[in-house]
Amino acid sequence: MVKRSGIIDGDFFLADLLSKDNYTLKDKLFVVLMNNQYKFDKKFNEAGFSLYKEVGFNDSQKAHKEFWDKYDRPPIEEYWDYIINRRDLLVPQDIRERKGSFFTPRQWVELSQKYIGDVLGEDWQDEYYIWDCAAGTGNLLAGLTNKLNIWASTLDTADVDVMKDRIKNGANLLESHVFQFDFLNDDFSELPKNLKDIIDDSERRKKLIIYINPPYAEGDAKIGKGRKGIHESKIHDKYQNVLSRASGELFAQFLIRIYKEMEHCIIANFATLKMLSAPNFAFFRENFQAKLETLFAVPAYTFDNVIGQFHIGFHIWNTEKKEKFEKTNGDIYNADGSFLGNKTFFSYDGSKYISDWLEKNSKNISKNYIGHLASVGNDFQHQDDVYIDDVNRKKIAGGRHTMISAENLIIVFIYFTIRHCIEHTWINHYDQFLFPNDKWESDLEFQSDCLIFTLFHGKFNISSKYGINHWILFSEIEVNAKDNFESHFIHDFINGKIYFSEQEDFFIEKKKKKMKALRFSDEAKAVHKAGKKLWKYYHSQPSANVNASFYDIREFFQGRNDSGRMNNKSGDDTYNALISDLRSAQKTLALKIQPKVYEYGFLLE
Repeated sequence: MVKRSGIIDGDFFLADLLSKDNYTLKDKLFVVLMNNQYKFDKKFNEAGFSLYKEVGFNDSQKAHKEFWDKYDRPPIEEYWDYIINRRDLLVPQDIRERKGSFFTPRQWVELSQKYIGDVLGEDWQDEYYIWDCAAGTGNLLAGLTNKLNIWASTLDTADVDVMKDRIKNGANLLESHVFQFDFLNDDFSELPKNLKDIIDDSERRKKLIIYINPPYAEGDAKIGKGRKGIHESKIHDKYQNVLSRASGELFAQFLIRIYKEMEHCIIANFATLKMLSAPNFAFFRENFQAKLETLFAVPAYTFDNVIGQFHIGFHIWNTEKKEKFEKTNGDIYNADGSFLGNKTFFSYDGSKYISDWLEKNSKNISKNYIGHLASVGNDFQHQDDVYIDDVNRKKIAGGRHTMISAENLIIVFIYFTIRHCIEHTWINHYDQFLFPNDKWESDLEFQSDCLIFTLFHGKFNISSKYGINHWILFSEIEVNAKDNFESHFIHDFINGKIYFSEQEDFFIEKKKKKMKALRFSDEAKAVHKAGKKLWKYYHSQPSANVNASFYDIREFFQGRNDSGRMNNKSGDDTYNALISDLRSAQKTLALKIQPKVYEYGFLLE
């Protein structure tokens, strides 16, 4: 009964918090405490008397009293309105994601309204109508001046009550323009008449701005997976064929309904920038063709309860101008609101990706596998999902799994390096790695640098526990090993020697190809030198494993914590100094490689 009335646990908390002597001091709350009962769902009968639904306590209020006796309440009165306005923070995460109950930070509200003014002119609030159809508690509309031209709707009845209470406390909205409406399920016939008249008039509709920060939740669409059932709506079913893979995204459902059913309006929306760049939105972009007038992007973590290194953008779309999005220059702002510069965002539609390049160059390789490359996606957000491990280690389900043999060895080194040599940030989160041009083929130093970068990277997880370690760069003499290594493959490969396997010839022997020793840059040589010092120190340990890999050496010194994760540091100061020098040299090598990522077309700029 309580949940059907739109009440959440947080409403009871507010009733308690803003109370004194067992009586809630604000009677406009969705739930109020009145002596030993909570009352909610207030209505008036024909005689004008108020009627409530009621719920009491099961223990004569004992636990309730014991809990609140620990705290002083209510808070200072000047904070009451703020606390009520931020009811959204009390909404459980899953409900917030479904209903879009996310508070847009004030600095981005103000900035978005400035951008609207820059595009539509300084008198835009008088010349245009504004509808926030995912209003929550209405904070996106703060700062707007012409309340006659503003409408606000939300899925949650309790949020409607909060907005109406805000109006009584000075919010610049009209009560008759604030209403409950499920934008993904309800029919436009249920809208207030004055708003529906605008939507029905093709000329007035050109002056309508849909100004929203819609929900970002993702459910399982026909293709793909996510939170089960969260995407289900009438709009999802109606536009499934138009949205395709994007149909599980609630914000995409909002945008496609606006685009299809309010033709020629202006859309001013916050959204993740996957709508511009993600492959899953390619079909959406085919069917959502509007001119992107302007864009700014900010860190997503500046929004309440949004976690992750990605961006949320504010877009202004003119749906009257039909234009397929290909690329745009957007403004970038840091968390404190400071301007960082511009960035070009691409659609990548019609592009071939780095995964296509990897697949093309990993076909028909010999089955004498020496490792396994795991990878996911083609973007920075999946950087941590790219790693190399042993053939015999259990593979994590999902993503791509590329076996490594001598034939695709250089390709794997390049692929791994390209995916890791530039740090993942919120700014490049959705940038896609592409099928390169052929300039890399003649750059032997670049290829060699990628080999070194890969073999000393923290995501190079080869371990001698799972079979022969073919990846030792050094000879036994160079590192003072106490016995012979089981394999010299990488060392011989680097030095241009023919390598022969007892089980099967590698491609070099098969093709009778004359090898030359690899040529390293000074930066790669510095990494190699720092690595050799680390190996020598390890082999000086009495219990050293002669066939240890880089992963094994790190595990030996750093150990693992109670959860099984490798510790970040060791108790051995000499090791810490050596690994620090190695990582510093590795960063310098990464900087050397980065320009070639763009020169060879792996990334666009």
